[in-house]
This record gives sequence, structure tokens and C-alpha cells, in this order.
Amino acid sequence: MKVHVLSLFPEMFEGVFGSSILKKAQEKGAVELAVSDIRAFSENKHKQVDDYPYGGGAGMVLKPEPMFKAVETITEGRKPRVILMCPQGERFTQKKAEELAKEDDLVFLCGHYEGYDERIRTHLITDEISIGDFVLTGGELPAMTVIDAVVRLLPGVLGQADSHIQDSFSTGLLEHPHYTRPADFRGLKVPDILLSGNHAKIDEWREEQSLKRTLERRPDLLEALELTPKQEAILKKLTKEM
Repeated sequence: MKVHVLSLFPEMFEGVFGSSILKKAQEKGAVELAVSDIRAFSENKHKQVDDYPYGGGAGMVLKPEPMFKAVETITEGRKPRVILMCPQGERFTQKKAEELAKEDDLVFLCGHYEGYDERIRTHLITDEISIGDFVLTGGELPAMTVIDAVVRLLPGVLGQADSHIQDSFSTGLLEHPHYTRPADFRGLKVPDILLSGNHAKIDEWREEQSLKRTLERRPDLLEALELTPKQEAILKKLTKEM
């Protein structure tokens, strides 16, 4: 996969792209990550990329020329998904991450100031993505979040091929609790079932705990989930116990 970010502050990505899973993904050849400064594509001698909004109002608006030129230059005729990080966009989910992980080429636009010239939205991008109902200074942190969520799903990136399958939201449910050594820490003990060696029973316990955690913390997720008869029976029991 090729991932190219357009930003006014490309230095923000150095630590993130050079560390942890994203660094390993590049070393394994699973992804190529690149960042370009939007100002480099400005035709203004002062490298200006924003201007006052027509009609008046507070703040500055990112101009269309540098954005269009940047995307056209870095894509060189290719037609990638061009993603605008924006609070008005589609709410980012694990399902969206899985969708984007199937692509070969992604471009992220990170804005600042009051917003984007509307022609960028209507004629340049393919997707608008938001990471939540709040506003940040710019699109850099949201882009990092989306890229991390997508790249970890690429084949060969994680140590175990199926290690992301049971992640929260991947199954539609929140993930079950995890424990490790020691089995007894200051009198706080690991559930006996996890020490039993009975993997069938352990799987049943994990499924029940996953349903319980989702019911307690994110019951809204259950509304969109197709439950099996077994899961419905577990939920019925859990609801009675609450």
C-alpha cells in the first residue's frame, strides 16, 4: 500500500511514522508512507496556501490551487482514494478501516484554519472522514489515527495473522478481558477458567464476557448486530443479572 499525506506541518508525522507498528510495516514492505508540505505546491511567491473567505467571516480558508496541484503531482495519473480529514465527514469506524485496508493507494489531506474551499470537497476528494464530534487544530492527528488503524490490518504487519480479528469492534462487540502472569497479584486472582486448559470453555467465557462488556459499556452496538441464538440467550441471562 502507498499512503501519502499532505500537511502544512509534515514534521508532526516523523515520530509516528518512525515508531512502533508503522515503522515495522514499512520495514516489512507492507506500506510506503510519505508526507509532503502543502506549501511546496503553492504558486504564490510567499507560499501562501490560505486566503480570506468570500462573503466575509472569521478565519482563513485553504485555497484550491495548492491542494489540486499537490494531489495531481503526487498521484502522477493514478486514481487513489483521496481522503479529507474533516469534522463534517463520515464517522470513522473499524469497518471503515477494514474497507480502506483493501486499497493500494491512499492520499490524506490535512487542513487547518477555518476550513477548505468547497471545490476541494466537490471535485478533488473521494472520502471525508471524522474521528469524532469535536474539532481539533488540524487534520494531522486524525490522519495519524486513521493510518494507524488501517496499516495494522495489512497482511504481515502484526506478529500473528489473526491477532486483530478479536479486537474491539472487529466482531461488532467490545473485546473480552485479558489477564497475564502472575495468576495472583496482591490477592487479585485470574479467573479459574483461564487456568483450566479447557479451550472450549475458555472460548465460551470470552464470548460471554465480550457480550457483557458491550452490554454494560456500549449497548448501542448490540442494536446493529446480528446475534446468534446462543448470543441472544447469553444476553437474556446477563440482562436479568444486571
